[in-house]
Amino acid sequence: MRTPRIRRPRSLAGQLFAMQIVLVAVVVAGCAVFTYVSDRRQAQEAARRQVTAAATAVAASPAVRAAVRGPDPAGALGPYAGQVRRDTGVDFVTIMSPRGVRWTHPDPSRIGDRFLGHTGPALRGRTFSETYTGTLGPSVRAVAPVREEPGGEVTALVSAGITVDAISAEVRRQVAALLAMAVAALALGGAGTYLLNTRLRRHTHGMNAAELSRMHDYHEAALHAVREGLLMLDGQRCVALVNDGGRELLGLRGDVVGRRVTDLGLPASLTGALLASEPRVDEVHLTAERVVVVNTSPVSSGERRGTVVTLRDHTELQALSGELDSVRGFAEALRSQAHEAANRLHAVVSLIELGRAEEAVEFATAELELAQALTDRVVAAVAEPVLAALLLGKAAQANEHGVELVLTDDTHIDDGLLPPGLPARDLVTILGNLIDNAVEAATGSRGAARVTVAIRTARADDDDSGDSADGDGELLLRVGDSGPGVAPEAVEEVFRRGWSTKSPGIAPHGRGLGLALVRQAARRNGGTVTLGRSPAGGAEFTVRLPLRVRTPEGATA
Repeated sequence: MRTPRIRRPRSLAGQLFAMQIVLVAVVVAGCAVFTYVSDRRQAQEAARRQVTAAATAVAASPAVRAAVRGPDPAGALGPYAGQVRRDTGVDFVTIMSPRGVRWTHPDPSRIGDRFLGHTGPALRGRTFSETYTGTLGPSVRAVAPVREEPGGEVTALVSAGITVDAISAEVRRQVAALLAMAVAALALGGAGTYLLNTRLRRHTHGMNAAELSRMHDYHEAALHAVREGLLMLDGQRCVALVNDGGRELLGLRGDVVGRRVTDLGLPASLTGALLASEPRVDEVHLTAERVVVVNTSPVSSGERRGTVVTLRDHTELQALSGELDSVRGFAEALRSQAHEAANRLHAVVSLIELGRAEEAVEFATAELELAQALTDRVVAAVAEPVLAALLLGKAAQANEHGVELVLTDDTHIDDGLLPPGLPARDLVTILGNLIDNAVEAATGSRGAARVTVAIRTARADDDDSGDSADGDGELLLRVGDSGPGVAPEAVEEVFRRGWSTKSPGIAPHGRGLGLALVRQAARRNGGTVTLGRSPAGGAEFTVRLPLRVRTPEGATA
């Protein structure tokens, strides 16, 4: 059995084409009818004026006045009436007596018969016009009185007329020209409509209204459902479209459609990636609060038309990657410590075997006291477990690089002091990256390689010192090193993505994010990061994070 073919609805362009053709045809037909009626009325009015002028002129002619007084008016007026009829273009000029007896007529056999039509107003001395059916058929005629002298007695009547058939023939000639123009207008309008709808069909891909509406609904639903960011730029580098994910990842507020990319307030490196003419693949960039992976693809068809940008949130993954690096560093430190412990144990065993038990005990306890002293110092000064664990691990890593990690005397953080709104992950990001950069800078420096760490609370208006338990205080994190420091002209550049202590220009792939992440985490928590010079001569970074007091309802006081 043959399956009946389902007829696809006509495309939107086809529907518009049909509607426009019908509309053009109706407009042209309406204009043609209106013009025909108007021309017919104008032709009748023109004929009325023409015959009135002819009748009035003949009635006022001295030759006519003299002829009507003569013995043979018909013989005298016949040639004259014929000449006037030919000169004025009217169909007949009839001169008659006041009783209506014709003296002239285009048909000589009608001469002497009574005039067919009204003559009353003319006998009373008034020229008038009318449409009447006479011997030549329906005609538009005018009747004028002939007076011996102005205001005198009416001695004859003159009637001039044009037949309705002649008027209709003239109207038909005008209508033919009008129809030709109407057909030309319809053809021209149809051609223009066809060209317009061909372009519309190309842009709508031949889809009908229902398909376009359904595609729009799917388009909107997909844009709002996708968690990844989507940004589309037109050829003028203005925002043509952005979904909810893109607004969130880029931190955009308000209506940004139509605004230039350079006016969005994005970081310079991210703005440069969005404006690049070549594709960008999996580039990592920082916004004010997030780490995003950017992919761009230019859209072109013979000429550049815009760019499609996809954005993925890399913030959590970057934080996890940092934590993984810390764990890896801790594992390396533990492995190194185990190796050192094994060496010390061999030394102790050898001393015992040599019979030097007292020196063995002294050597073992000295190493133990040194390690325990650092642990006791960290635990006593920093009761916050996350920070304490981080400092112990970083101290071991620094020791592996030949760098001494020292806590300042004023370092002190009580357990539970940090508010719930200050994530431990952000603290690990800030302090861990600062210590890593300080250790890297101090490694290989002349003299004692040292990294100094200060962690304490301070009042919001306290520039340098002084503990504070007030709710509006700040958490101060300060890390200094004995390295070469940072040149004054590079103070702002150090927080740029890609800057590294090893290569102040563009760092290799995967490097140069540490300080940028520090500033991002600080800003995310309402804090600040400043760079100065440490007493040891190297760089000193100071981070201030506000300690917000939480009300029982969880609002910020």
